[in-house]
Amino acid sequence: MDWLYMYMPIAGFNIFWPGLVLIGFSVGVIGGFFGMGGAWMVTPGLNILGFPMAFAIGSDIAHIAGKSMVSTFRHSKFGNVDYKLGLTMVIGTVIGIELGAQIVMWLEALGKVGPVVRWVYVGVLLLIAFMVFYDYRKAVKARARGDIGERGAEGITWYRTLHKINIPPMVHFRVAGIYCSAWLPIFVSFLTGVLAGFLGIGGGLLRMPALVYLVGCPTHIAVGTDLFEVMISGLYGTFTYGAKGRIEMWAVFVMLCGAAIGAQFGTVATKYAKGYGIRIAFGLGVLACMISIILKQFKYDLPATVLILGAVGAISLYIILIMVRGAAQELREKKEAQRLAA
Repeated sequence: MDWLYMYMPIAGFNIFWPGLVLIGFSVGVIGGFFGMGGAWMVTPGLNILGFPMAFAIGSDIAHIAGKSMVSTFRHSKFGNVDYKLGLTMVIGTVIGIELGAQIVMWLEALGKVGPVVRWVYVGVLLLIAFMVFYDYRKAVKARARGDIGERGAEGITWYRTLHKINIPPMVHFRVAGIYCSAWLPIFVSFLTGVLAGFLGIGGGLLRMPALVYLVGCPTHIAVGTDLFEVMISGLYGTFTYGAKGRIEMWAVFVMLCGAAIGAQFGTVATKYAKGYGIRIAFGLGVLACMISIILKQFKYDLPATVLILGAVGAISLYIILIMVRGAAQELREKKEAQRLAA
């Protein structure tokens, strides 16, 4: 079964390449659907497959840079990208990524990067899962009370308070439909940038929820705009980790082959699943990823590998089914409209 393994010349070990293909394709689907590079699953996935943590982070960032370009262009065609908002966040993103990368190099020198990154991952994933399900619970209660605004029933509405911060310059982001201080998205991008450089996640794991809950973007606009930011942070992260010799390009190439195809499915699926349908699926994926990291930390390598690969595969299949059903329904409606018009 040697043909199932590929030698990684920079990191110096063999890797199960079908696992890389599955991760690449699934993360392409998931990233295009959730509005992030999907790297929140890639870094722990690569580490579980055998990559040293610093190489997993660097290779992950390089992979999401290429994949996010494809997803961003697709979302742009649907009008889901607020480029003005994305460009406003660039400065904070770049500064944050470099700070996070420097922390990783310091921890690697101390020999503590693996455990520290894994436990920080667990904490971040737990926080995000809590926010997603808490938000959903509040929205359900709001809908039951009949408290429905122009965006429908909402759960967490922290952005309403943050929009009252009146620190110039005040900016109108037309596509997102929000008016706020420019410092709000800049500060959010700095914090998510630090996590991007530290965890190798492109920042999307926190940025997409942050755009929704803190900045106030509609979910589908947050998806596209976040992918634009992931592309920028990924390009800079590739540069800084490449300069530090922590990117395994063969692994990046294999994952990108699968991701380029998967991203098409995920992006189109957002057309048929708006709002809370996206957020709940995202929360379930986060929980599965968190459990797999805990298993890896306690050296249950096989269960961790099965869980992470099974989770990304199952969620990808669910997203593809959403796309197929939505497209079929749309086709039926068009045919019915043509029949009535005739």
